Amino acid sequence: MLRPLLASLHIAAAVAILPATANAQPYPSKPVRIIVPAAAGGTSDIVARLLAMKLQESMGKPFIVEYKAGAGTNLGSDYVAKAAPDGYTLLLNGISMATSQVLYPDLPYNPLKDLTPIIEAAAMSNVITVNPQLPVHNLKELIALAKKNPGKYNYGSPGFGSSASLSGQLLEMKTGAKLTHVAYQGNAQATNDHLAGLLEVGFVNLPVALPFVKSGKLRPLAVTSSTRSSLLPDVPTVAEALNIDYELTGWFGLLAPAGTPGDIIARLHKASAQALADPSSRETIMNAGAEVVGGSSADFARTLRVDTERLTELVKQSGASVNK
Repeated sequence: MLRPLLASLHIAAAVAILPATANAQPYPSKPVRIIVPAAAGGTSDIVARLLAMKLQESMGKPFIVEYKAGAGTNLGSDYVAKAAPDGYTLLLNGISMATSQVLYPDLPYNPLKDLTPIIEAAAMSNVITVNPQLPVHNLKELIALAKKNPGKYNYGSPGFGSSASLSGQLLEMKTGAKLTHVAYQGNAQATNDHLAGLLEVGFVNLPVALPFVKSGKLRPLAVTSSTRSSLLPDVPTVAEALNIDYELTGWFGLLAPAGTPGDIIARLHKASAQALADPSSRETIMNAGAEVVGGSSADFARTLRVDTERLTELVKQSGASVNK
């Protein structure tokens, strides 16, 4: 009877060890997905594909970019928040995360609790532009015109909670000017309507605006960042142009589901930081109109928390909402 008992104990011990052995496999041991909760072709797409390429090179397994657009980036974000916290489903999202809860009261996930920041990859400014048909040549003239004609002039954005819509709301709050915000489903149609003159004013992502500014199809008035852009060095910041406290910079970062093991987060952060430090990566991101950020996972978590607090208050004060 002793032998069967010992055999049973050996089997039980072996079974107990199996999960630990499986978990001890080096990460990654299979392909990793990076979910982009927006349509292909934007800056988030460029950053995601760059990181996927570099991470695949350094970590030895495929990193595959997938697109799950919808509900103001919340469809893809919720998908990742509910994914297994094993490091094989990641999220590349932007500043719209910071306003998701206030704009979508029934949001099925909590951006601050259900996702773990890995690294802030890149940041970019918006450019305040006007269609050349509008007879203004600087930001002061635009504000004066808007105050004389409240609500007459329109600006578009790729959706509520985007850096473009937030830039417009912040300018209205800081100056008392009243513009009419038109929310689109993406950058393309908003840009086309701005070029056609249907939207007199634009708060346009720098990489989108740049070719139209250089060709004279759009007139730049200011950038929304705290410093001038090296790509448009002659264009002042809003703070410079109006002598007010104003700054709004869009960002993109890599996140994982909450509960992802710390060693996996650390590996992903180290590999991502090395990828972003590569001169070729910096050039690619700069050519896209953005700048590399980097920093620690804690830095990114702090940025997400601070922007959530200040932009939630901005949205509440502006009265913006999403039509259901």
